[in-house]
Amino acid sequence: MAAPGFWDDQEKAQETVGQLKTVKSIVGPLADLSSACEDMQALLEMAEEDDSIQQEVVGEIDRLEKLLDDLELKSLLDGPHDGAGAILTINARDGGTDANDWAEMLLRMYTAWATKNDYSVTLLHRRDNPEAGINCATISIRGPMAYGYLKGEDGMHRLVRISPFNADGKRQTSFAAVDVSPEISDAVEIEIQEKDVETDTFKASGAGGQHVNKTDSAVRLRHIPTGIVVECQNERSQHKNRAQAWKMLRARLARLEEEKREAEEAAKYQQKARVGFGSQIRNYFLHPDQRVKDVRTGFSMGNFHAVLDGNIQGFLDALLKWRVKHEKN
Repeated sequence: MAAPGFWDDQEKAQETVGQLKTVKSIVGPLADLSSACEDMQALLEMAEEDDSIQQEVVGEIDRLEKLLDDLELKSLLDGPHDGAGAILTINARDGGTDANDWAEMLLRMYTAWATKNDYSVTLLHRRDNPEAGINCATISIRGPMAYGYLKGEDGMHRLVRISPFNADGKRQTSFAAVDVSPEISDAVEIEIQEKDVETDTFKASGAGGQHVNKTDSAVRLRHIPTGIVVECQNERSQHKNRAQAWKMLRARLARLEEEKREAEEAAKYQQKARVGFGSQIRNYFLHPDQRVKDVRTGFSMGNFHAVLDGNIQGFLDALLKWRVKHEKN
C-alpha cells in the first residue's frame, strides 16, 4: 500500500484495502488472545495471593471466551469467496403493496447491519414502487467476510402483520426474495461469452436531479444460457453502469458455480428464493405476537424491531454453526 502509484487504480486499491481489513479482523484478535493467555498465568498467581483480583480474573476469562467464540465462528468462513464483498438483491414477491413495503424494510435492515459492522454500502440499483416501497434493489456490501456472513440470507423472507395498506386492518402475509452473490475480483476468471449476453439501455428512474430520465444511462444485462438478469442505474455514466452490471453478472455466475460445487460435494442444505408458502428461510411476525424465527436453525428473537434495526448477527452466527453440524451429519 506504500508503493508509489498504489492509489492510481482506485478499484484495485480498494480491493487490497478490503483484503487487509479481512486479514486484520482475524490476525488482530488472534494475537490479542495469544498474548492475553500468556498474561493469564501471572494474573492467576496474583489472585492466589490477593482475593480482590479474583473478580478481575473472572472478567478476563469471560472476555477471552467471547474472543475465542468469535474466532471459531470466523474459522467457519472458509468458502472460496467468503472473504469477498457481497452483492445483495432484494425483490418484492407475493403480497401486493405490502410486499413492496416489506422489501424496502429488508433493504434498510441489511444496510443497518452493515453500518453497525463498519462495512461500506453502495446502492447499485433501485426500482421504486409507485404506491409504496420498492419493486427491487441491489446493494454492494464491503467489509471483512461480508459474503461469508451474508450468503445464508439467500432465500425467501416472510412477513406476517396487520397491513397498514388495508383499510379493514386485516392480517397480511408478504414475501420478499433475497439473492446474495460474492463480489468477484477482476483477477478471478469467470468465463462469459459476449454472444451469450443481451444488453439493453434505458433511462434511469428515481430521485436524482435533472440528469434522471434524460439519457439512456441505465444498463440491463441478460445472460441467455442461465436466464440471469442484472441491472445498474446508480451511476450517471452509461459506461460506468455497464462496467458495474458486468461485475454483478460475474458475481451471480460465480455464485451459481459455487452452488453447483456444493451440491456435488454433499447433499447439504439448498434453499433458493421461491414464491409462496413453505419456501421461506425466515419468518418475521408482528401479529399476533412479535418474533423472528429462522426456519433452518430454529434460532429466534422476540424483538422484531431490533432485528429490523440490523441486529441480525445472531441469525448469521447460528446458520454458520448449523451448516457445520449439517455437513457432518
